[in-house]
Amino acid sequence: TRLSLGVQSLQDPLLRALGRVHDAAEARSALESALRAGFASVNVDLMYALPGQSLAEARADIRGVLAFGPPHVSLYELTIEPHTAFGHSPPPLPKEETAAAIEEAVQGEAQAAGLTRYEVSAYARTDHDCRHNLNYWTFGDYLGLGAGAHSKLSGEHGVMRCVRDPDVRRYMENDAPVVSRRTLTGDEEVAEFLMNALRLRAGFTHALFQERIGDSFRSRVPAAAGALANGLLVDTGERVMASTRGFRYLDSLLATLLAQPHGRTDCPMDACHALD
Repeated sequence: TRLSLGVQSLQDPLLRALGRVHDAAEARSALESALRAGFASVNVDLMYALPGQSLAEARADIRGVLAFGPPHVSLYELTIEPHTAFGHSPPPLPKEETAAAIEEAVQGEAQAAGLTRYEVSAYARTDHDCRHNLNYWTFGDYLGLGAGAHSKLSGEHGVMRCVRDPDVRRYMENDAPVVSRRTLTGDEEVAEFLMNALRLRAGFTHALFQERIGDSFRSRVPAAAGALANGLLVDTGERVMASTRGFRYLDSLLATLLAQPHGRTDCPMDACHALD
């Protein structure tokens, strides 16, 4: 029911700077075809604050995508990760003030087009929120099938993360082996829950935290008091969410919340064998 297209930009120089193999004409053609084919929902991934990108170029990109009328758009600022090509040889990125202006502009354009920002990077029309990603963001379980696929499964021993062999030939010859398995510690469970659930504009309910973690939010996240006092977090008594400022500076909010230990640290490591 959903097709997601990694458009990233509608400008050839920027696509080349990103090392993409498609050009702007191919991106437009793919988007036209996807919408014409009748998929219930089409998402477009668009990146901004790209190497050498100006505010005008960023506006042209988001307006060009929105002109097609996609019901869902994901907007990502380019970040440089270590151990990548850009990490080894960083490109010239827009200055901080330019990047901030670009971010404000693309977000404003998406919202002006009738898309609601329901997650840090996700904008959707009514009834087009991505249920698949909502499962991730609410710390739900998922089974990964395929070479290199990741799984997250909850059981009596805690939350287990597994990775299948990324080599396709070995994957086929050895009956989809799991090459990595570990059970999260108590602190890791809380950290992963917060890093995912606080990405949602609506945050999470105390009941969901209790269900996923097995304890109350207030007892497992004592640093929440500081975030509340600093105006980064809102607690209605039923629901916890980032404030408007906390949503803008989500990394700072998470750093505050994760500054203290959060409980259980036992981690039996044999609970993922059922995936073999």
